[in-house]
Amino acid sequence: MIVSKHHKKQLLIFNQNVFDLCSCLLLVIIYAVKLCYIYVTGTLGYWLCMMLHSENLLWSSVTGSEINLLSIAIERYLKVVHPALGKKLLRKWVLYSVMAFAWIGSTTYNMAVVFSTSRVIDGICYSYVFWESRRAAVIYGIWHFVSFFVIVLIGFIFCYGRILIVIRHQARVMAAHSGSGSTTCTQTQSNKAQSNVIKTMIFVCAFFVILCSPSYIYYLLLNVGLVSLEATVIVNEVVALITFLYICTNPFIYATKFDPVRRALLRLIACKNSVEPAES
Repeated sequence: MIVSKHHKKQLLIFNQNVFDLCSCLLLVIIYAVKLCYIYVTGTLGYWLCMMLHSENLLWSSVTGSEINLLSIAIERYLKVVHPALGKKLLRKWVLYSVMAFAWIGSTTYNMAVVFSTSRVIDGICYSYVFWESRRAAVIYGIWHFVSFFVIVLIGFIFCYGRILIVIRHQARVMAAHSGSGSTTCTQTQSNKAQSNVIKTMIFVCAFFVILCSPSYIYYLLLNVGLVSLEATVIVNEVVALITFLYICTNPFIYATKFDPVRRALLRLIACKNSVEPAES
């Protein structure tokens, strides 16, 4: 996106890519630390537990990407369905504020949960276990499921559903007035670019819903008490793996579906191929 200069044009989409990059890097770092089987003790062990072993930083990045993903849907909705209102509201400072909120809000939220429910006992880090009461765990499970999955899903369906209806209507209008001229050609190119962004984001949102829904449903059942702790070891790893698959597939979606990124990558590959024969 930086090579294609779209990191300035599509601020929220660029921010989404930064979230995915951080999530992938943290995924590698955290599981590399876990493989070392470090005996956590003292102040250093405590912070190691709270930040890495608990996957606090990783889930902060994942939660931030979900907030940002919904923000992109709302941004696209305003631009396509209410262009006049979108032009008035979607100023640079507003977009930067939304980006900052996604980072600060997700980090604060996850930090609060982890620090209040995690402990180090006999050199072992226990995360999301020590709730004040059973009622607190149930309330948190329901609130987390509704806030970060149900509301996000409803937002995707509403925003992109309305966007697709408007785009289809605009296509019919353009077909009815398909006269020759540079204005029509420019409008068509603009509509194609806009449609490409929307298609890319719909793909990303669909992958989010399909691959992240198992973890949200599982953690809801776990906090409500419908799943026993004895059954969590294998199931927890499986649902986490599916969620991590979503994180790792996002870059490939942008590389294959998002036109500016795809063209930039193709140019880089073409340059590399042309340089190698010259050097040989």
